[in-house]
Amino acid sequence: MPTLDEVAEYLQSEHGLAVVSTAQASGDVLSSVINCGVMSHPVTGDRCIAFVSRGPAARLGHIRRGAKVTLAVRRGWAWRSVTGAADIIGLDDPTEGFDDEAIRVLLREVYQAAGGEHDDYDEYDREMVKDRRAAVFVRPEHIRGNG
Repeated sequence: MPTLDEVAEYLQSEHGLAVVSTAQASGDVLSSVINCGVMSHPVTGDRCIAFVSRGPAARLGHIRRGAKVTLAVRRGWAWRSVTGAADIIGLDDPTEGFDDEAIRVLLREVYQAAGGEHDDYDEYDREMVKDRRAAVFVRPEHIRGNG
């Protein structure tokens, strides 16, 4: 049975790139490529998959209404996928214990967990606010894969 440790290894070898999929209200699936990483959930402390998403991204609306998230990453012909419910923490998704400063720091932590590095984190912070970015934490319910 594939593990979250294997998912983390796959992500490291693929520069954090994964395909994220959510279900629209119509039942159609929306997929896109993102950068993500394995880290501790900032509320529960459990290991999860985390990524940063633009505020107006359709996936956030899907997650807000309860759609589960599937993330898939490949390494050669082998692949791993993680499916689970997700939590959003951001300026438009207030969470107890996370003021604007805590959200700013959290967005940096998620970005770095996904393998991101930035030359000017002040600029990064401004862009995160401008884009109404949010941190998404997928709680693994099912991990699948081959190879």
